Amino acid sequence: MTTPKQKLWRGWVITGDWLLAFLLAGTMVMVLRSFILVPASVSGQSMAPTLKSADQLLLRTSGPIKRFDIVVFTRPDQTTYVKRVIGLPGETVAYRNDQLYINGRYIAEPFLDAAKQKPGVLTSDFELKALIGEQRIPQNEYFVLGDNRQISKDSRLFGPIHRDTILGRAVAIYWPINDVQFLKASKG
Repeated sequence: MTTPKQKLWRGWVITGDWLLAFLLAGTMVMVLRSFILVPASVSGQSMAPTLKSADQLLLRTSGPIKRFDIVVFTRPDQTTYVKRVIGLPGETVAYRNDQLYINGRYIAEPFLDAAKQKPGVLTSDFELKALIGEQRIPQNEYFVLGDNRQISKDSRLFGPIHRDTILGRAVAIYWPINDVQFLKASKG
């Protein structure tokens, strides 16, 4: 037979367990959100059709940055951009006849296959030296382009971006619900 005092004590223990569980879960969510996975929002059409305006992204804030990763970064005027990494530190970048060349070697861009089926040139010809005055991308900097090359404001306009300005790499679209998907860099 359980006494009223034992019932009261058991109620407090159960309540304490639940409070501890909620506290731990809340702490884990805050740590994940602050240091590992950070939310970001897409504004504009420069990454279409890969990303649409108002897509909500999860960013991973740690780990190496690889070619074709989608990154979110800030410019000196505090504007936030979402672009795709094309060139890595120490590399040369050029486009000739709508084809990407890294260090003189052709590199396929499979994420642009559908866009290249439309008439016209997607990416105009350029050499890195003509854009930034240097042959190679400086250390700790990355050359980024939007997937919608004809309207994108990117490294062709403002030069390579520094590693310190990158907020994170997009790993997933979590909203709207019908667009939920994990994002991965294409091989390149």
